[in-house]
Amino acid sequence: MKELYDQISIKSSTIITKKYSTSFSLGIRFLHKRFHDPIYAIYGYVRVADEIVDTFHDFDKRRLLKEFRADTYKAIQDKISTNPVLNAYQWVVNKYKIPLELTDTFLDSMEMDLGDVEYDQDTYEKYILGSAEVVGLMCLKVFVDGDEKMYEELKPYAMKLGSAFQKINFLRDLKDDYKELGRTYFPGVDFEAFDDEVKAQLEEDIAEDFRQGYIGITKLPKESRFGVYVAYIYYARLLNKIQKTPASAIMNTRIRIPNRKKYALFFSSYLKHSFNLL
Repeated sequence: MKELYDQISIKSSTIITKKYSTSFSLGIRFLHKRFHDPIYAIYGYVRVADEIVDTFHDFDKRRLLKEFRADTYKAIQDKISTNPVLNAYQWVVNKYKIPLELTDTFLDSMEMDLGDVEYDQDTYEKYILGSAEVVGLMCLKVFVDGDEKMYEELKPYAMKLGSAFQKINFLRDLKDDYKELGRTYFPGVDFEAFDDEVKAQLEEDIAEDFRQGYIGITKLPKESRFGVYVAYIYYARLLNKIQKTPASAIMNTRIRIPNRKKYALFFSSYLKHSFNLL
């Protein structure tokens, strides 16, 4: 009855995704149905790792992450795990031949969040590569479904899109990251003197990543294009809202898009997709 256990494992990752991220859950729904389970499996795994370093403050996070890493490798090698989230993840890694180096790089970035890292340009880029860009590459592996030529063609665009998403998260979460967790990801930025000019420079860098990421979206297979576009539209609107918010306010609040506006965005995106305007 391994098939039943696999179904339960994917269901566990699906629940985690839906509970932690309304936006990504809705984006996944707009992918072709055959992509739902593998993308939920990836996101559920990534989310658990993120929670270890971000919220498990009453526990030995370093030990938990070390065990999580070891259990991940064992699950991938054995093609099974008694941890449902890891069982779902090993399934997608093995089925779509996701290189182990992507998992390594992701976990390395999670480990960076355990210490007080003062980010310079190199460590900043290393963190974004592991925490966001390789996750985009994992998903791309699923979307191209074995087409290595397409994977190599779309790889740089997927990385840029993941980078844009993560940098927007950094701006959105400045209050929590800086004031509560003591993290400052943007190199060379003095957040005690954070102003609109510095904020605008960061936003322009994100906008360039977005421009490159959008090119990649238009080249995706139609079965995956719309779901990724939905995530793009949500983050583009989030960036727009951040751009309209003064730097002083960004430091004291978390920018959000209300659910009713998310649904309106997704509906208008669907119309564009339906009429081949994407």
